[in-house]
Amino acid sequence: MSVLASVALFVAAALAEIGGAWLVWQGVREHRGWVWIGAGVVALGLYGFVATLQPGAQFGRILAAYGGVFVAGSLVWGMVVDGYRPDRFDVVGALVCLVGVAVIMYAPRGG
Repeated sequence: MSVLASVALFVAAALAEIGGAWLVWQGVREHRGWVWIGAGVVALGLYGFVATLQPGAQFGRILAAYGGVFVAGSLVWGMVVDGYRPDRFDVVGALVCLVGVAVIMYAPRGG
């Protein structure tokens, strides 16, 4: 699998997980009801499935790398959906996380 395909899977997983959590949040905290909560639960389940499509059999490595995607994706979601304006420390932190993703997932490994 190419790096581009792997990155696309990380983006799809982030949309499903962050979107699912946001839907549950809206259902509970914003009193939008059980339909929103149910849609969130379905999206969170979809996230679990998409994560399994990554190459490699190292669950811990893939999930650790995805954590960095989640951090950056959550900030982007907040900007796009909720009008959140990250400060420079948010941006630097997200970039550090994405560098970590690249090292964990795509660094050349011997053997």
